[in-house]
Amino acid sequence: QESVSRHAENMGDDPIFSVDGDLAFNWGYTNNGHRIVMTGGNLSPKGVDDDNTHGLGNDFHCNPHTGVSHGKDWLHEISNIQNCPNSLWSTTCKVQLQGSDAGTQKDVYLKSGPVYGNYAIYVS
Repeated sequence: QESVSRHAENMGDDPIFSVDGDLAFNWGYTNNGHRIVMTGGNLSPKGVDDDNTHGLGNDFHCNPHTGVSHGKDWLHEISNIQNCPNSLWSTTCKVQLQGSDAGTQKDVYLKSGPVYGNYAIYVS
């Protein structure tokens, strides 16, 4: 069940409500990991290191199979839905974040932005 206020804003790139599909948990590919993504969004395949999957609880430099991060550079809590492949190698396409909760690459390759709202996921 999904409940969205009729006054909700920024729905075009929201990491949950702008994408169809189901929730996927602990999505990992190459050296990237995401706690929650939507199956209707871009889900980078196992061997593709394009840093182009976005969702909640993200790290672009980790071992997604063990959950171990390789530093605090690329951690970020919420990234909006966008097409920004290989953002780690280009400053022309910065990953758009909600808020400022990010690692040391914030404002270099990761761009802080407004917080759209709160997310609550209940599993029964």
